[in-house]
Amino acid sequence: MSTRDKVIEILNTATSKTYSGADDESLFDSGFLDSFGLTDVVAGLENAFGFKTPDGDLTPRKFETVEKMVAYVEDHRA
Repeated sequence: MSTRDKVIEILNTATSKTYSGADDESLFDSGFLDSFGLTDVVAGLENAFGFKTPDGDLTPRKFETVEKMVAYVEDHRA
């Protein structure tokens, strides 16, 4: 499974929704994700890819799109 596909799987699980938007679409502006859901998504990413997110990185702008999530995972995965 690609990193992108795993990120979307985690998004879908954490939000109980099915994401079908573009990779560069804002998950927050579209209403797909909110700040409460972000913590669940980040926890899922950490568990799946074996890294720990510093508290300073827990901001919507770092995880605003699928594209940004994939880039973050690729930069921080174990």
